[in-house]
Amino acid sequence: MHRGLERRKIFKEPYDCAVFLRLLGETVERFRFVVHAYCLMDNHYHALIQTPEANLSQGMQWLGLSYSSYFNARHNRAGPLFQGRFKSISVEEGKWAYELSLYVHLNPVRTVSHGLGKKRSRAERLGIGPPASSEEATARMQTLRMYRSSSYRAYAGYEQGPEWLTVSEIRRRARGIERGEAARYRARVQDLLRAGADVSQQESFRDALGIGSAEFIARLKQIGGKGNRETERRGRLKARLSFETVVKAVAETRGEPADQWLHRHGDWGKWLTLKLAREATGMTLRELGGVMGGMDYAAVCMGLRRFDERMKQKNGGETLNETYKRIRKMLYV
Repeated sequence: MHRGLERRKIFKEPYDCAVFLRLLGETVERFRFVVHAYCLMDNHYHALIQTPEANLSQGMQWLGLSYSSYFNARHNRAGPLFQGRFKSISVEEGKWAYELSLYVHLNPVRTVSHGLGKKRSRAERLGIGPPASSEEATARMQTLRMYRSSSYRAYAGYEQGPEWLTVSEIRRRARGIERGEAARYRARVQDLLRAGADVSQQESFRDALGIGSAEFIARLKQIGGKGNRETERRGRLKARLSFETVVKAVAETRGEPADQWLHRHGDWGKWLTLKLAREATGMTLRELGGVMGGMDYAAVCMGLRRFDERMKQKNGGETLNETYKRIRKMLYV
């Protein structure tokens, strides 16, 4: 989720939403994201994203900067558009992703008025108020049906949705066997709106480490380390692989033991290992220098910059960049 600076609007007109979704589609292509659901509101947006290459930060940074540049030019403004860094929470696959998709799609009916002459309480806006009347339930369903800035219409079968949107994996988990997936998903949403029950159980996870089973949360805590606040642990969560795992992957690709090239001056395998380890292990430049025999962190930084410039060079039958992508795929499968 990402919110506008000081809760200001980040989508002022339908064209803004169209541009953002186009850029989100480009992000999917550039960074191999899998987008399962999204909802754009006036001053923030939600998205349920899977990152096979563990590159969420890079992709979200590109998306945020690209949209901010457009928005500032379009609306004659300057300065930051978003309020700090985007907020992300790890989600366990299966039923938890399904429940979170409902939360994402129900956002419009938790924050808008339906013209029924009744001011809703905060609890009701969160979907935990008393059962809705037939009139209000109908109005909420109509709001969702007509809301074009979310993926609900694709889930409910009203439209196909963008080609980069993946709906099949979550929608097939809708309960029931009598009807098709789209009809079952619509029925589930309608049941939640009518019941007035906890249609947004994920609200209780606002500052949580993750969303999922007790076993899943326990694993996240183990990865994130100790800390008194869940947000502190979540901030330390990274795609943590060991340095040894990265070395092994490069060695297998080269077909040579690591002790023959890892500490050899100028060897591409050495710098490819450091580049991958920098991305996959969460190690700092100083830590990488330490495992390489006491290299100064500035030397590691300069060497990585030079290696980035070498990435187009041939490495046997393929470029270094192709080798890099192949090993990344090995590490993140």
